[in-house]
Amino acid sequence: MLKYVKGENILLRAHPDFGEKWVQARIADDPSILGLGNLVLRDQERRQPGAGRLDLLLQDPDTLRRYELELQLGATDETHIIRTIEYWDIERRRYPQYEHCAVIVAEDITSRFLSVLALFNGTVPLIAIKMQAVRIGDDILLVFTTVLNELKRGLIDEDEDAAAVPADRAYWENERGSKETVAMADEILKIVHEFQPDLQLKYNKFYIGLAANDRANNFIYMKPRKRGNLQLGIRLPPSSEVEKQIEETGIDAMGFDPGDAGTFRLRLNKGDVKKHHDLLRSLLEQAHEFRNG
Repeated sequence: MLKYVKGENILLRAHPDFGEKWVQARIADDPSILGLGNLVLRDQERRQPGAGRLDLLLQDPDTLRRYELELQLGATDETHIIRTIEYWDIERRRYPQYEHCAVIVAEDITSRFLSVLALFNGTVPLIAIKMQAVRIGDDILLVFTTVLNELKRGLIDEDEDAAAVPADRAYWENERGSKETVAMADEILKIVHEFQPDLQLKYNKFYIGLAANDRANNFIYMKPRKRGNLQLGIRLPPSSEVEKQIEETGIDAMGFDPGDAGTFRLRLNKGDVKKHHDLLRSLLEQAHEFRNG
């Protein structure tokens, strides 16, 4: 039968036996104690070019998302906040194929610094976690509480600007693209109709999406250009297999955008849609399944 046991809060910064290296080792042994999911350890004390060492690099084995974690005993300070963001920035530039999130863990996150972190969170994916050590008899317990969660960006079909500034086909044919490149969007739609016939093109000011019964379903987006090509964004999580398939076909790949759960960006020229029909059909269908289940 469970019974109540009173614990004693202790400050690890002043503890002679349980220091930062000990806490780091506990997280490395079992990253799930952070409460961020079943993460795995990628690296520890990771050397950064001209900028010291990153305490822990964690990764989600399913989405491949990476977490750059800095640990601080005691209260947060300016140095650790800057270091956390700096290491996050270095890692995301070195490995742009992954989505990255900065994580700062500290024993005390004051309201002052919490406000500062919240300001950064508008542009930097950032999570702040307060750690509390509790002594119960001869045992010590670590409790991690998220005090600032990552600010999730809206999905492309939730874009208020797009809803507020609708467009039409003529706008894309004359202002942003051409009749020839907008016709490529029609070709993409024909492929979509092979597995989802109720979707139609939805013209917005910044992109052409898809919709059924005026309800957006943007597992892809298209941007016809005047220079004779169309940019196609396919919303899929990072995948080395997808990268390999795209590379083998010779399609002009524009890189992977880790934002909004991930988007593979392709630049299609005249004839590419027909030439690469099978690959595009496969990727579009995967994106539809990923987005809609």
